[in-house]
Amino acid sequence: MPGQRSITEAEKLADAKLGGIPVRREQMVAVANIYRAASTVRQHLESSVLRGADLSWTAFVVLWVVWVGGESQTRHVAEEAGVSKGTLTGVSRTLQSRGLLRRAAHPVDGRLVLLCLTKQGEEFMRRVFPEFNEEEAFVTSQLSDEECRSLADGLRRVVLQVEQHGEERRRSLLNGTEPAPRRSGRRAKG
Repeated sequence: MPGQRSITEAEKLADAKLGGIPVRREQMVAVANIYRAASTVRQHLESSVLRGADLSWTAFVVLWVVWVGGESQTRHVAEEAGVSKGTLTGVSRTLQSRGLLRRAAHPVDGRLVLLCLTKQGEEFMRRVFPEFNEEEAFVTSQLSDEECRSLADGLRRVVLQVEQHGEERRRSLLNGTEPAPRRSGRRAKG
């Protein structure tokens, strides 16, 4: 179990805490369960298939993005993988040192870097992905094929809502101002 509390216990505690606060409970539970499911599935996959392949979640996602999309600019891979360009640099260098990924200068714009899988990387993904997919089947085994399709469709609509309308919503919430830069969570030194 990934956390100290079961999903049922966590939901009961949230209900008790929120008591009289007016919230949209169904939407809150949906988003909380998206997060909890993603975290639980990630932890399971990292501690099973990916540990056996000596990969972090991020490294696997980078390999997947390049495997499926083919040779790509680093900025596009970082965006698709949901990581910063700095994180991608470290991960791609590690994958390159393992012989799975090749980094090359863009043929027209030398400031850009392209990533592609090596032959060894292609073979690696052809071997590891079926094992990964077996665990995808395991974590969804309590759902029918139709329920899996329905879940995927619902989650796709959540992603599309944010992709299509998220920027407008953020600007509205911030009264048109740019958001403050992200912080690491650390306090500035004294």
